Amino acid sequence: MADSAYFTLLDHEGLLAVRGVDAAKFLQGQVTCNLNYLSASQSSLGARCTPKGRMLSSFRIVPVEDGYLLAMARELVEPQLADLQKYAVFSKSRLTDESAAWVRFGLSGGDAALNELGLQLDTTGDALTSTGQLLAVRLSDGRAELWAPGTEAETLQSRLATLLPQAPLNDWLLAQVRVGVGQVFGATRELFIPQMINLQALGGVSFKKGCYTGQEIVARMQYLGKLKRRLYRLCLPGTALPAVGVELFSPVHGSSVGEVVLAAQAGEAIELLAVLQEDAVNDGRIHLGSSDGPTLTLLDLPYQLDADKEIQR
Repeated sequence: MADSAYFTLLDHEGLLAVRGVDAAKFLQGQVTCNLNYLSASQSSLGARCTPKGRMLSSFRIVPVEDGYLLAMARELVEPQLADLQKYAVFSKSRLTDESAAWVRFGLSGGDAALNELGLQLDTTGDALTSTGQLLAVRLSDGRAELWAPGTEAETLQSRLATLLPQAPLNDWLLAQVRVGVGQVFGATRELFIPQMINLQALGGVSFKKGCYTGQEIVARMQYLGKLKRRLYRLCLPGTALPAVGVELFSPVHGSSVGEVVLAAQAGEAIELLAVLQEDAVNDGRIHLGSSDGPTLTLLDLPYQLDADKEIQR
């Protein structure tokens, strides 16, 4: 069903809210994306890093009337909330976990359903629209996310079910793998810098916004061009889905050459995103879990990396 019209519940992610008069100023110094580019019609991917440039979280950020909502892996919301509150103590910002206050659905081929709900969403990736308390976000491959108050979850799900078949979350994650959008989960927290998951190629890193935590490392990696590990798409036969963070191996090294970022079932095969060392990719012999584990095959990503274009954001 991954290539057909459907909707699914995005309950693997939660929402961190940053609200208040200083929300923009506070977040601008904390995240990789440029909040000045956000508007009532524009969302963005982004990340928050350690001073060494390692991602603590990655997210989809949406501006709302009095601040911002950040959708991220559910297990990261509470640790990010606790960490950010340390820096927000002198800021007129309120940080809360609003995961229970919202419900989010993923829609594939669901524009007619959005129209039925009064949402006219532009076809451009990262586009945002709203009506009343409903929000809709366009993804780069044409899929969309529908965000709504949690009190409307049951009613909205029933209404969507009259318009689209419901699919398992795996179908949504498979589409995410195929579009090459990695993200940080608890198991991969602090493992990657943003360029390792190609976040800069997806509009999630700004090189013109000025300082933020980890900015020096991220910028140096972009301009010096010495990154040896980045995101690739792979597949292997079978139905034993590897967990996020499982290591990959290659004969070119006696130790791990990468980690699984995201995996999903694709019929009788598994497709996944992984951060891998360049020399292992060039060698082509990549194994899951151990040096004699299942063999992985490289697949294409649907976008090209362009450092000159990426630094223009």
